[in-house]
Amino acid sequence: MDENASAGAFALMFDGLVWFVTQIGLGFYNLFYALTHPASWLDWSDSQAIMRTVFYGGSVEFFFVVFNICVLIFLIGIWRRDFLWGVVRGLEGFANVTGRFFAWAGLIMVIQQIIIVFMQRIFAASEISIGLGKTVSFDVSWWTEELRLYNAMVVALCCSYTFVQGGHVRVDLIYATVSHRTKRMIDMVGSLLFMIPTAVVTWMYGWYFLWRHLIVPKPSASDTLEGLLNKSRALRWNVETIGFSPNGFNAYFLFKILLCLFAAMVFIHGVAFFYRSYLEWREGPDSANKYLDKDRLDDGDDAFQGAH
Repeated sequence: MDENASAGAFALMFDGLVWFVTQIGLGFYNLFYALTHPASWLDWSDSQAIMRTVFYGGSVEFFFVVFNICVLIFLIGIWRRDFLWGVVRGLEGFANVTGRFFAWAGLIMVIQQIIIVFMQRIFAASEISIGLGKTVSFDVSWWTEELRLYNAMVVALCCSYTFVQGGHVRVDLIYATVSHRTKRMIDMVGSLLFMIPTAVVTWMYGWYFLWRHLIVPKPSASDTLEGLLNKSRALRWNVETIGFSPNGFNAYFLFKILLCLFAAMVFIHGVAFFYRSYLEWREGPDSANKYLDKDRLDDGDDAFQGAH
């Protein structure tokens, strides 16, 4: 019985290895096909193209396309470290630019809250209108609930930026006492085992959660491509416009979009963090925080020194 169990386990592992290698090969084919046939998934005037986007956006095929690209970049980076540093700087720059831009949503949120309180308490207004020439008017409750959107923007789109800046809370029980190379090894393992998988799982749930509030018939993660293409015959847009109150904010589908953007940005920076950790591990302590673009309070001597 032990021999049969061992043989079964070996066969299962062999089948899994064959499947993994096959998916890697298909990933290159699927990438080539998607680039050479963009209308098959980008022409949203065709309902079948929409369903292909829905299916492949949360599919194993899409995962291995991204996986192949990341591995290929890493292999080139092992050979040419300057290339990998360029990728790291580009990805971290993307996180910084995005975060610095959407951080202004916090200021807009505060200003809008002040206006809401002022209009309610001073003028007892039931609606607030904004615009030059052509105005947009909504109930005060709409503007009040819409404040959550600004908060969601800051959380979802500034998360990677905060990570680059070293602003997330971190408990160092072992990390602070170990050597430079050990720290980089911990960072690489952490990004591969925690950061990237968490982003992938969040994307998988968020992707179908988003599309179930945009179109009908509602897609499901268990649907096959053939099943979704059959559903495309009855496809129509049904964007979620239901609020928590009769006159409240009615664009909650934007939160689902932000959830997917959050997962994508965390994944991208998880990959960038792995690349940086590898480069710093290979080049030694002198490369710590190399090219890292951290914010400064000013250019004076008393400013917070972000990176050297």
